Amino acid sequence: MGRDTRAAGRRGEYLAERHLSAQGWRILARNVHLRYAELDLVALDRGALVFVEVRLRRGGRFGSAAESVDARKRRRIAAAAAELLARGTLPRAARIRFDVIAIDASREPPELVHYRDAFSLE
Repeated sequence: MGRDTRAAGRRGEYLAERHLSAQGWRILARNVHLRYAELDLVALDRGALVFVEVRLRRGGRFGSAAESVDARKRRRIAAAAAELLARGTLPRAARIRFDVIAIDASREPPELVHYRDAFSLE
């Protein structure tokens, strides 16, 4: 991954975190590197423990940001979340959720779309 790609990813995660914090979410962790994948954001939203995948695209040439979270990526995120949950370091939550925040960076300001409950562990 090139320097520009990493910088764009960090910018997307910053925008997503700001968006979630403004809605009263409590961010628990950022960029958690695990065996199967990296978890971009882990947060609490009104009693739900949420694993948030942040995708930023600078145009639709390779598909939308949301479309880039394919079945393989979803399985890897779910496996990483299960690994983190097994460690027992996260607060207990009534519900676990997987959200996707898709950012179109070809617009100014960037357009952010939040997909709640984007996929499940199954």
